Amino acid sequence: MHEYYESPLCGRYASEEMKRLFSDDFKFSTWRRLWLALAESEQALGLAITDGQLDELRAHLNDIDYESAARHEHEVRHDVMAHVLTYGEACPGARGIIHLGATSCYVGDNTDIIRMREALRLLRRELLGAIAALADFAERTAAQPTLAWTHFQAAQPTTVGKRACLWLRDLLFDLAQLDFQLSQLRLLGCKGTTGTGASFLALFDGDAEKAETLEAMIAEKMGFAACEPVSGQTYSRKTDFAVLQLLSGIGQSASKFATDIRLLSHLKEFDEPFEEGQIGSSAMAYKRNPMRSERICSLSRYLICDVQNAAVTAASQWLERTLDDSANRRISIPEAFLCADAVLNLVINVARGMRVYPAVMEKHLRAELPFLATENILMYCVREKGGDRQTLHEAIRRHSVAAGEAVKLRGEENDLLARIASDPLFGLTDEEVARLSDPACFTGMAERQCARFLAEEVRPILEKNKNDLGAGVEIRV
Repeated sequence: MHEYYESPLCGRYASEEMKRLFSDDFKFSTWRRLWLALAESEQALGLAITDGQLDELRAHLNDIDYESAARHEHEVRHDVMAHVLTYGEACPGARGIIHLGATSCYVGDNTDIIRMREALRLLRRELLGAIAALADFAERTAAQPTLAWTHFQAAQPTTVGKRACLWLRDLLFDLAQLDFQLSQLRLLGCKGTTGTGASFLALFDGDAEKAETLEAMIAEKMGFAACEPVSGQTYSRKTDFAVLQLLSGIGQSASKFATDIRLLSHLKEFDEPFEEGQIGSSAMAYKRNPMRSERICSLSRYLICDVQNAAVTAASQWLERTLDDSANRRISIPEAFLCADAVLNLVINVARGMRVYPAVMEKHLRAELPFLATENILMYCVREKGGDRQTLHEAIRRHSVAAGEAVKLRGEENDLLARIASDPLFGLTDEEVARLSDPACFTGMAERQCARFLAEEVRPILEKNKNDLGAGVEIRV
């Protein structure tokens, strides 16, 4: 197994469940289920297909002879016909009615839609898991003051929980988009070579109602409410673009979250999970690199870029169909889902296990709060002490310049508050200065916004989907 290249998405990153959905077993057993659904429906509509033939097809849905299929494909250079012949070998009595009236896209495209539906359902559970983990984190840290940053320069304080709500808002957007795309998925159906249904119309001696009923029956058997109303030989490749665009959006949200964790790790305010025996650097034993967050960003970059494959494919289809989509889609669609799966599992892992360091956050706040507190001090001294606003403003300006020079030129601590407290012009006690510079006074409605967002937006969604929560996550490397 180590002699040949294997996609790292399979060997290192993606979950077992997602890999099964894009396995040969899932793909080709679904082809056989579609052939069975076609034959059952054709029999019900009056074609000469026996119960014995259907029983034979049912008995061999999963025992796929891959060696036989490979041998046939080498001979006929056609993957669908290779599997038609292989299925026929397992079902000699039904050999003559397998794939009756259908074209290759009947099994190929319908299976792609079925597989994307199941993969989206799995991603939906993982997305809910990430939302639940971040919601719990936000709830625990809703009131914890921390310095907020704009342009990665110190700005007004916020709370850790409020910042987590920003990550959550992006994931809720992705969940809504995922639900929309799931609601839009339709089976291709059985429309024949150019989408006109001519072969099935001929099978039913020109009875258009039977040809239309055939599609409805197959859709129901495969768990769909409807088939595409019109198509060429394939379903529109805009569907693939819409789905991969959604996955790209998940990558964008995950990368934003992980980038923030990386920045906060540099500030020593956060740590992602770090196991007892984990090595952060082969050279620097003391390091605790945020490797899981870095991996989220790395995989997300691939996921974000992969959507371009679907965009170009959708734009370059000729008339009723060409085959230049096939090889690309065999790679771009499965790898997009495997990548999104890996990313979301990492997000869940990090969100469930990340640690915050309030003392470091307070240190950073204390370094910047003297400047932020000056407006409160100015207003208080005018209102409560009867001070002159313009005189006090000039005094604050002078003290601020002196304190800033001490910090930047000599590397000293920010002593602006001490300077103001010792200036008789302000007449402030140490207790008053401490109260006016309490970090909790500068976070605005952050805690309230966090609590309302969780209560009104996040928790109702999690409650509605509680049966899809609680899946385990294993990060192998």
